[in-house]
Amino acid sequence: MKTPIFTGACVAIVTPYNENGIDFDKLGELIELQIAGGTNAITICGTTGECSTMTDEEQLAAIKYTVDLVNHRVPVIAGAGSNDTDHGCALAAKSAACGADALLLVTPYYNKTSQAGLVAHFTAMAEAGGIPVIVYNVPSRTGLNIAPETAKELSKHPLINGIKEASGNIGQVAKIAALCGDELNIYSGNDDQVVPLLSLGGKGVISVVSNVKPELVH
Repeated sequence: MKTPIFTGACVAIVTPYNENGIDFDKLGELIELQIAGGTNAITICGTTGECSTMTDEEQLAAIKYTVDLVNHRVPVIAGAGSNDTDHGCALAAKSAACGADALLLVTPYYNKTSQAGLVAHFTAMAEAGGIPVIVYNVPSRTGLNIAPETAKELSKHPLINGIKEASGNIGQVAKIAALCGDELNIYSGNDDQVVPLLSLGGKGVISVVSNVKPELVH
C-alpha cells in the first residue's frame, strides 16, 4: 500500500506574470489564498501553470519560491514532465533539489511513444527525481493515453505513487482501480468527474476551479 501524497483537493495553481516575468508577489498572494481556503496540496508549474511555455530557469524559480513560501504547510507537487526523457530527468532532479514533495509528470506529448516506452520514460524520470511521482494522463492534450495495463506496470515502481486521470473515461478509471488497488493512488484531473472517481476509490482532485473559488472545492 502506498500512502497518498495528499487526499482531498490540490490546486493546480496558475503562474502570474507581469512585464518583468513571473510576478512572485502575486504568486505569493495566490498561494496564501489557497492555504487559507483549505487546500490540501499545491501543484506548481502544471498544465494550468503553463509550464510548457516557461524556460527551465523560470520553472525552477517558481518551484523554489513555492516550496520556500509554503514551508511544509501542505505538500508541494512540482510539474516536471517533458516529451524529451533526458530533459524530463534533468527537470525532475532539479525540482526535487528545490525541495518539492512530489513530481507531476505528464505523458510525452506529440511523440506518441509505445506503452512500453511510457514505462521506460516515467521510470527514468522517477529515478532521476528520487521523490514520489504522480503520472499525468491527459490524452486530449498529449495525443497519448496511459492504458490501464501500463498503469499497473508503473504501479510496481516504489516511487510512482499516483496517477492524475484526465482521460474523461470513467470505465478506464475503474479498470485502473481494479488492476492497481492501493499501489496507485488515483486523482481526478477533471473537476466535473470528482464524485464518480471518488466512488471508485480515488483520493481526490488536482483542481483548476480552485484557482477561482478555493472554498468551493476544499
